[in-house]
Amino acid sequence: MSSSRALNAILPQIASSPYEAHQKARTFASRYVKSNQYDVAIDVLFQSSRELLKTGQPGSGVDLAGFLLEVYDSKGEVVSDESRGRLTQLIALTGSSGSWRKTLIDKSLAWSAKHGVCPAGDQTLHHYVGELLYKEGSFEAAEPHFLASGSRDSARLLAEEFIQWASPSGTFGPFALRGILPYLQNGNLLAAKTFIKHFVSSPAIPRSSVSSPTIPVGSSSEDEIIVTQDSIINFAQLAVSKGGVLAEPEVRKALYEIATLYFAIPPPRNQAANPFGDMLSTLFGAPGGTGGSGSGRRLLTPAAASTGLD
Repeated sequence: MSSSRALNAILPQIASSPYEAHQKARTFASRYVKSNQYDVAIDVLFQSSRELLKTGQPGSGVDLAGFLLEVYDSKGEVVSDESRGRLTQLIALTGSSGSWRKTLIDKSLAWSAKHGVCPAGDQTLHHYVGELLYKEGSFEAAEPHFLASGSRDSARLLAEEFIQWASPSGTFGPFALRGILPYLQNGNLLAAKTFIKHFVSSPAIPRSSVSSPTIPVGSSSEDEIIVTQDSIINFAQLAVSKGGVLAEPEVRKALYEIATLYFAIPPPRNQAANPFGDMLSTLFGAPGGTGGSGSGRRLLTPAAASTGLD
């Protein structure tokens, strides 16, 4: 069955009687759902919601969008370019005033988490929302969406956002860690590397005056460290680097022993080639190496005072 009959009765009313049009859309959609005509109900709700939002009716538009998501759930609609595209159109039309857009975003992400492959919500949808908020200057609201997306594009935009955020105060180091640590905790080394590489490439980051501005740490130029005047940024680059001397078994063994000795961090089961990332991940809450109760924190014993003459 086509949705044209319902839409011909709904859409012409929106400009003059938006409330009546809204009620008709709900009535038609409910009938279609009861007869398992989910696709027809989806089309009616989407087009009606879109037109209501275009005419400045966010309450009615978001209400129908919420109903649309309920139909998605009843049908078992999976995340696809088409199903996601309807939602991004409606999110864009909702506008930033009030809480309507946040309501729609939250419901959309909850649906995508249930019917998509990512437990935190669809990565593309997170990126779309993050970029939308970032362009509006809502840096704090955009940040979790870029982190949840975990894509390279999101990592690049997060770096640009953090540069703009940190520039007035000049405190770039904490933002470098704020970008890489969540990615490392989630095991997303590619996003962490993309973020820090884009972050450090900004002209706003003060370079070091040493004769060699870069330090190779691996077998390719992708793993080189750009030396800056900020030791935290330099450490952040090392934390996501791999290869080179840091990949040598002897060096990894020493680093893991230091982590255990000073921070009570057990070595991971899989000895990966990213020791700094492994230690940071464990330090900030990721599961440790071996199970069991384990021994208490190991303490360093101070050297005994000398009783004789040197």
